[in-house]
Amino acid sequence: MAEYNDRHKPSPPEFVVAGPEGSVKQDGLLYMSGFGCHFQSEALKGALPIAQSNPQKCPYNAYCELLSGTSFTTPRANNQRTWFYRTHPTAGHPPMKPADPTQVSEQCISDFSSQPVNPNQFRWSPFPLPEANQSVDFLQGIKTITGSGAPDTKHGIAIHMYTFNTQMKDKAYVNSDGDYLFVPQQHGIEVQTECGLMKVPVGHICVVPRGITFSVNPLDQPEGQASRGYILEVFDSHFKLPELGPLGSNGLANPRDFLTPVAHYEHRACDFTVYQKYAGKFFSYPLKYSPFNVIAWHGNYVPYMYDLNRFVPAGAVRIDHLDPSIFTVLTAPTTEPGVAAADFVIFPPRWAVQENTFRPPWYHRNCMAEFMGNIYGRYEARPDGFLPGGASLHLPMIGHGPDSDTFDKASNTPLPAAHRMPDDSLAFMFETTYMLRLTQYSNDIHKPDPNYWKCWEPLAVQFDADDVPEHVRDVKTHH
Repeated sequence: MAEYNDRHKPSPPEFVVAGPEGSVKQDGLLYMSGFGCHFQSEALKGALPIAQSNPQKCPYNAYCELLSGTSFTTPRANNQRTWFYRTHPTAGHPPMKPADPTQVSEQCISDFSSQPVNPNQFRWSPFPLPEANQSVDFLQGIKTITGSGAPDTKHGIAIHMYTFNTQMKDKAYVNSDGDYLFVPQQHGIEVQTECGLMKVPVGHICVVPRGITFSVNPLDQPEGQASRGYILEVFDSHFKLPELGPLGSNGLANPRDFLTPVAHYEHRACDFTVYQKYAGKFFSYPLKYSPFNVIAWHGNYVPYMYDLNRFVPAGAVRIDHLDPSIFTVLTAPTTEPGVAAADFVIFPPRWAVQENTFRPPWYHRNCMAEFMGNIYGRYEARPDGFLPGGASLHLPMIGHGPDSDTFDKASNTPLPAAHRMPDDSLAFMFETTYMLRLTQYSNDIHKPDPNYWKCWEPLAVQFDADDVPEHVRDVKTHH
């Protein structure tokens, strides 16, 4: 059993889990390693049926239940599904009703057709945390920043911030609309799912696929302090590892470094409420028991987590910049080859060694939209204005790049043979092919910086026609 190194070492919760041989251990929990694998796990020995999925009578008189993450006829290479063995079937609940608006966030939306269009560059200061005298759980603390499309057509994405300071006590959440990719920024999160438990510190990410029941609770925050982080929600497809192309068979995010939880269950009588988001609206229903009642499961439609410190960066080793796609951790593809509904890209510590090269990101206009967040430290292209817990957004075909001070320094400072990108800095990007729109929250409540554009204002024209030699002025371009 391998022990994972980690900067954040919270005290493990008190519970017992059982996992298969070859599990890895992190922060007191067991996980299975691998990406896209067919796993099996049981919290009670002998709970998994042998050689079939739905026997006439399951071990321990459990109910078997199939969760399909793709259509039944999706080709085998892309088909995702998991069989659960649980003390109660999910079907056994009263009719859903619109959720109590005090228990869910009114600023979490999934349909962007009515949101205004604004093509400017945007930057936000760190998103505010709940006041010390407020009690806000994860469901109450989700705020949508930007997005495109709608889940009822299965096209588009949403980008959210979460801030909370208390547990989802006897509450669970099911998102019918899309997959959630969590990026903790301030304090980690503990994610309880039907498949098991995950502890996700800052510097890690986790993914909870569409339809899996889960809850999100504080992990390592001191009493009275709040957690904050980013969420990328994808309506189109599920995340996969990017193709490596000429890189070969290794590099970037390696499959063995992804961790999936082992089975863990609750069997207790209680007043529980399940909240379900469907087509952007919240509904709820009561239970008299915990929905985290899975004693065993097998399949490949599972939640998982990943330590960003394990990413293997690639880069140019002589001249020029490579595209930031070389820093892609996960991608959710569209039906158009090479075009993503969403890419999750990080800018990790690494060496810059290019000769005679402007080493920060260049000025560019992209056919994709770029939402950037800062987990910690200072981002190289805008070291002073882009703060941890804040964000920026640059929309398709809108010019952006380094601020003027960064440009002047990177253009004129003698280049060292090698420059180390700081180990205490970690920024990321959600990139999408969709045209994003701001929400009322990000446009009118936590407003973007109205002076962001001024970071490029000092970029004066340095070209001087009077300095052009006479014999050069007469040169014509021939085609």
